[in-house]
Amino acid sequence: MSFAPTPSQTVGPFYGYALPFAGGPEVAPAGHPDTITLHGYVYDGAGDPVPDALIETWQPAPDGSRTGAPGSLRHDPVTGEVVGRDGVTFTGFGRVPTDADGHFAVRTLPPGGVAYISITVFARGLLHHLFTRAYLDPSGDALLDSLPPERRATLVAAREPGNPAAYRFDIRLQGEGETVFLEFT
Repeated sequence: MSFAPTPSQTVGPFYGYALPFAGGPEVAPAGHPDTITLHGYVYDGAGDPVPDALIETWQPAPDGSRTGAPGSLRHDPVTGEVVGRDGVTFTGFGRVPTDADGHFAVRTLPPGGVAYISITVFARGLLHHLFTRAYLDPSGDALLDSLPPERRATLVAAREPGNPAAYRFDIRLQGEGETVFLEFT
């Protein structure tokens, strides 16, 4: 006997349990001198901001290690409540919701060994979450080099004028200027 696959459902509704969590956008340890900010907006196909998307970032540590470290979802030992990061440990993982204007911001450290920060996008209307990359350095990457210039540009984070530690990376879910999304099999 064979069965047809069950259809996907859209993401959400999101419930407040661990989504998002305290300190989710604060990947860099507090006060670290090499901290950078990756920020931008999530736009839908009509060019309108998406106020209720959830952005996750994953990256290696500045030394290139990919083992990560525990610490993102710490719990209060008495109440069991999620209290978030310890403010010292670099875990390589960030999670932040977009605000009412569709804006997100993550404070992190430059990734070692790769020129990008991996991003996962969850949003209403999506049957599956989307994967992309925000390249901080677009030179000499095989994936970027394989794309036409106009598509390549959708993966490159722009340095903010006057602030070399800030990068802007807008995500367009569809339509003109749609961000390149990756498929992992």
